[in-house]
Amino acid sequence: MEYRVNRRTGDRISIIGMGGHLTPATEIEGVETLQMAYEAGINFFDFAAAESACFDYYDKALGGARKNVFYQIHFGTDFSTGVYGKNLALDSVKRTIDWQLTKLNTDYIDYGFIHCLDTEEEWNKYIDNGVLAYIEELKKQGVVHHIGMSSHTPSVAALGLDTSLVDMLMFSINPGYDYCHGEYAVGAAGERMELYRRCEKEGVGISVMKVFSAGQLLSEKTSPFGKALTEVQCLQYALDKPGVLTVLPGIMTKAELLRILKFNDAAPSEKDYSMISSLTPTEVKGICVYCNHCQPCPAGLDVGLINKYYDLAKVGDALAADHYQRLDKKAGACTACGHCDKTCPFGTAQSERMKEIAAYFGA
Repeated sequence: MEYRVNRRTGDRISIIGMGGHLTPATEIEGVETLQMAYEAGINFFDFAAAESACFDYYDKALGGARKNVFYQIHFGTDFSTGVYGKNLALDSVKRTIDWQLTKLNTDYIDYGFIHCLDTEEEWNKYIDNGVLAYIEELKKQGVVHHIGMSSHTPSVAALGLDTSLVDMLMFSINPGYDYCHGEYAVGAAGERMELYRRCEKEGVGISVMKVFSAGQLLSEKTSPFGKALTEVQCLQYALDKPGVLTVLPGIMTKAELLRILKFNDAAPSEKDYSMISSLTPTEVKGICVYCNHCQPCPAGLDVGLINKYYDLAKVGDALAADHYQRLDKKAGACTACGHCDKTCPFGTAQSERMKEIAAYFGA
């Protein structure tokens, strides 16, 4: 398992986590699935669960390893009916948090999340109701270690980032949403990418939800691309975005988990998602999306990474600029052979871009 570090918290987080949809046929299956996930190196678990029953599984499966895993718990979920609900009233939030801590047999929350705010009205309600202040108070007490936020709306997510309280953002990322297709495709492609870059610049980690668009991307009948993507392609797409630390697919059974874990051994060709270029909006045509479809570069350049560091450096990310300077081969080593220009499915003139990047960094 590969791990990425949240620069705001220092936490080392597995690139594959588990979303809160663990509702298998039996408790035994649920416990065994969680144990298998932990043994495979997964250490990040989300609790915006589909059903309340799954909370019983975690202490049985992970209680002895609690200090080695991270729990992402939402302040605004409501499981009083036995299934997921959303309630932003302070008394409901307090009851649900107490219930979750008891069920999970834990006295702390690694990431306490401002839950699923998609409009400015909800953001204001969350503040006026005192829920945000409640999370801050629990952080002062040490019950909440870090504050996070989940949203599907770039502009609302930005409100959370503006507070400087948010150390982790949960956001819906997949090629359908990023390219304006699907229920949660909020914001233009450029606006969404701007959010990812801001998170990277500020060290705010992103945990990804809805990576398969509720399964729509995995079926030719429902995929906006007219062709099914694989789970591996969707995972790689999300992990290539700036700021992303972990992807949280909903996993219910051991069989599903084993299928997801195949990502770790997948060949580069299996991770290639360049077929989505057929649906790229005009505004992002000619812009590198870091897919590395142009690999291998005859001159040995990591074209996608060079582009990513450049884009981040331009928005003021000093760390990205430093990372660029540490590359073995920089943009100045480009021979302008045209290989990447011919192979880029998004129409990026990489040869010219390498000149631009070299001039920017001075090498």
